Amino acid sequence: MAMAENSSAYFLDALASKAPVPGGGGAAAMGGAIGMALSNMVGNLTVGKKKYADVEGEVKELLEKGYRIIDELKTLVDKDAEVFEPLSKAYSLPKDTPEQVAYKEKVMQECSITACSVPLEIMRKAYEGIKIHARMGQIGSALAISDVGCGVVFLRAALISGYLNVLINLGSIKDQKYLDETGGEINRLLNDGSKVADETLQLVIDKIK
Repeated sequence: MAMAENSSAYFLDALASKAPVPGGGGAAAMGGAIGMALSNMVGNLTVGKKKYADVEGEVKELLEKGYRIIDELKTLVDKDAEVFEPLSKAYSLPKDTPEQVAYKEKVMQECSITACSVPLEIMRKAYEGIKIHARMGQIGSALAISDVGCGVVFLRAALISGYLNVLINLGSIKDQKYLDETGGEINRLLNDGSKVADETLQLVIDKIK
């Protein structure tokens, strides 16, 4: 059974254990899904209210995007575990001969790039979710505005956690083109996403006050 489909207690017990997975990547994806769910809760509390009739169409669009992101992040919880396993095994490959050293290096490079793919995708989904929160904070139900703030904090944490998980794998990669492209993307996602998240959180705080 997929980890995201198990109980929260099961996931937390597995996360706290000495097992290699789930780890920070899986936790980032799960946290991001929780954050996105909070935005959708606000959206569902907004739809059908006369006060918000003029934005109902847009809120429904945000909800549709939100449900897609939730499903994608839930899938990434398990994907993160799947891509870590080959990398974990690669570390144990023998290196007693020049041929073994070359083979291990080749496998390590391939596995490290693959291992980057999931936390990078988590960052992309978190950034997309943060932008949805920014709009939901502007047009969603004022009665649930604090939940927009809570949700965007979860997604900002997912963004930062994804960044750290990409960064640690980049340290093993020698493909300079990949390093430049991926490094540039994660820095942009982190900087832009953090800026929007901080602005959204401040908007929420100002509305509450």
